[in-house]
Amino acid sequence: MTPQLKDTTAPMATAITNISSLVTNNPSLGRGPLGLIDDAAVVIDGDRIAWVGTTSKAPATDSHIDAGGRAVLPGFVDSHSHLVFAGDRTAEFNARMEGRAYSAGGIRTTVAATRAASDAELEATVARYVAEALRQGTTTMETKSGYGLTVEDEARALRIAARHTDEVTFLGAHIVAPEYADDPAGYVDLVTGPMLDACAPHARWVDVFCERGAFDGDQARTILTAGAARGLTPRVHANQLGPGPGVQLAVELGAASADHCTHLTDADVDALASGDTVATLLPGAEFSTRARYPDARRLLDAGATVALSTDCNPGSSFTSSMPFCIALAVRDMGMTPDEAVYAATAGGARALRRTDVGRVAEGARADLLLLDAPSHVHLAYRPGVPLASAVWRAGVKVA
Repeated sequence: MTPQLKDTTAPMATAITNISSLVTNNPSLGRGPLGLIDDAAVVIDGDRIAWVGTTSKAPATDSHIDAGGRAVLPGFVDSHSHLVFAGDRTAEFNARMEGRAYSAGGIRTTVAATRAASDAELEATVARYVAEALRQGTTTMETKSGYGLTVEDEARALRIAARHTDEVTFLGAHIVAPEYADDPAGYVDLVTGPMLDACAPHARWVDVFCERGAFDGDQARTILTAGAARGLTPRVHANQLGPGPGVQLAVELGAASADHCTHLTDADVDALASGDTVATLLPGAEFSTRARYPDARRLLDAGATVALSTDCNPGSSFTSSMPFCIALAVRDMGMTPDEAVYAATAGGARALRRTDVGRVAEGARADLLLLDAPSHVHLAYRPGVPLASAVWRAGVKVA
């Protein structure tokens, strides 16, 4: 999300006090893995957290906000979304609800609409969903290209995305472009050559949909290796539709995350538990496709780092709501409320290799979510209820 949101007229230091329960994600500051502090206070100075502790010990500040006995947690970190698109896939969703199975082929519908859209139309779409997510507490959001699949359309998608977030991913390898249906090797050459040349300056990450109907392991390796050579860190769409090489490839190449992780072998779980690659789970996709949910309990018990993200996209997970994904993770993926909140904040930060977000501690960016509830557990306990009472991003109240 853009630094332009910062308001330079904001007070230099503000204390938020009378917080019933503060999630810090730092065990050294409070109870349990979430580092919970009761009757807590947070001091914001500029765009950073300056102090964290109990209300009784809060220092004097320029201004004061009474949280009224409500909970505060770090802003959500959504590390997987697809916001640069045009068109509507309601009919496809409706057909799935009538029994048609999900496949990667539906992406082509969005590709055609996105290519036909103007820059202004695409810009408005990205701005709309970034703002929608922000109102629900998402203060850091990754997004990808992948609905253009030509050199110019992929580059313009990344230019547009970069005006709204620092976390931009080149996903020219979403599917094989329609023009290359009979020449997938030629499309890989395009992605790793002229397309990468045009897109690398606008992105931080390179991603590939390593799945049947998209790219196999060898193709994915070629694309990710080429992106890494241009300074882009790998991410992988892995093991969503069935078992495959995606997770192993992600760990081997040092990818920041393997995303979806629905169909895992014991070897896949062991690889994720032993490396630095985060298992990013996207329950909105399973909800929208009536597919089997990932087994988060299995990953957590093995010692893997888990993140939760929305996968916001027009085809398979048209939600920008991290609270909704938290509720799904608790209900259907074997996570506790504490684990799900951690995954949606600190886990997402790990998946983006960020240390300045996803936690509440001195020096961290002042990204905070005030809930209209006494505890973070209400995010799962009261599913579907809009609990975001206030949101601060980089020290500025934005929602």
